[in-house]
Amino acid sequence: MAVPPFVLLLLLVGCASTVKSDQEPFIGVNIGTDLSDMPHPTQVVALLKAQNIRHIRLYNTDRGILAALANTGIQVIVSVPNEQLLGIGQSNSTAANWVSQNIIAHYPATNITGISVGSEVLTALPNAAPILVNALKFIHSALVASNLDRQIKVSTPLSSSVILDSFPPSQAFFNKSLNPVLVPMLNFLQSSGSYLMLNVYPYYDYMQSNGVIPLDYALFKPLPSNKEAVDANTLLHYSNVFDATVDAAYFAMAFLNFTNIPVVVTETGWPSKGDSNEPDATVDNANTYNSNLIRHVLNKTGTPKHPGITVSTYIYELYNEDTKAGPLSEKNWGLFDASGSPIYILHLTGSGSVLANDTTNQTYCTAKEGADPKMLQAALDWACGVGKVDCSPMLQGESCYEPDTLSAHATYAFDTYYHQMGKAPGTCDFNGVAAITTTDPSKT
Repeated sequence: MAVPPFVLLLLLVGCASTVKSDQEPFIGVNIGTDLSDMPHPTQVVALLKAQNIRHIRLYNTDRGILAALANTGIQVIVSVPNEQLLGIGQSNSTAANWVSQNIIAHYPATNITGISVGSEVLTALPNAAPILVNALKFIHSALVASNLDRQIKVSTPLSSSVILDSFPPSQAFFNKSLNPVLVPMLNFLQSSGSYLMLNVYPYYDYMQSNGVIPLDYALFKPLPSNKEAVDANTLLHYSNVFDATVDAAYFAMAFLNFTNIPVVVTETGWPSKGDSNEPDATVDNANTYNSNLIRHVLNKTGTPKHPGITVSTYIYELYNEDTKAGPLSEKNWGLFDASGSPIYILHLTGSGSVLANDTTNQTYCTAKEGADPKMLQAALDWACGVGKVDCSPMLQGESCYEPDTLSAHATYAFDTYYHQMGKAPGTCDFNGVAAITTTDPSKT
């Protein structure tokens, strides 16, 4: 141990906390695009609206999704992909061009509030580490030149693995070999009024702990006080891995004399399916983790070190990414499948909050009785064409061919479109020939 615990105690515990929270805590969602059938941007936005998701993080600056987000008010963090980092970090003009093409072209219609410069660069792309701070500064300078630096903050997500000795949190410190980058990076975040982006994955901490971390502690499950982890230096009690990791980040920053940089968790979640050697990647555990996480963030508990100062958090992720490389769990972090159907129903029913996606009161879209046949046919043709509904199951000999009536086929197409669009208002009209019902048309 580089510094005796009691010295750290004097250094850290005695300081008054100066971290402040400028806004109400929120839950956001990351949107990855490694899907074989990526939904159209309008479908993505319809799902976000239907689920009351008001904060998202993108891994790029895809023009289609940024255009679809225009005038929705949804707050967006966009990203400089790692592969573009070297160019931006070596050239002020390249950074300025990037901001011009990817930010100014969409703002303010699209409510861009942050730029994530790379992702886990220090651990995933260490050869780019020397230019990371330059990349942050060059992007920020371009925002300053356009008078957007107050509205749009610049940061870079760190893997929590850069924090060493993370329990007890009061003894945590950053990997010292990274200090030549981390110290100027933290200086930049502090001087620009930005925040530390941190990726927190209790699933991996649990998997790699060889049984030391109990599953319930990783999943935010309520623990009796005698099962909570206690920081012997501060006597603070920790009931979950997430809070302990966030506080470790606060202590690690304080160890370098930065005490007023807020933390935002840019990625966290739990996979719903895994390979045979990943037995705890289950639907039930994923539901438990994300449901408890959302409640924990929105009820403003804060962490033991900073009670009442809640860390806004982005869940990883909106969709299951079926073309993602790696083990089966890598493809199964999503809350929804590509059609917009939930992988599981979060335990948030009736809260009226983000992702309270209870579908037990199902609604469906059907063709109206007595609708004009020509209007109905035109709407069916639109759904199967422009609406991107797969109408092949209605072909002769296929599963949905019978009953072979215009009304039945239109109902199939209308209801499929309605669900693809996240049941958003206005997606079950079809020029007046469709109506919403609570009766499942496939069972009538």
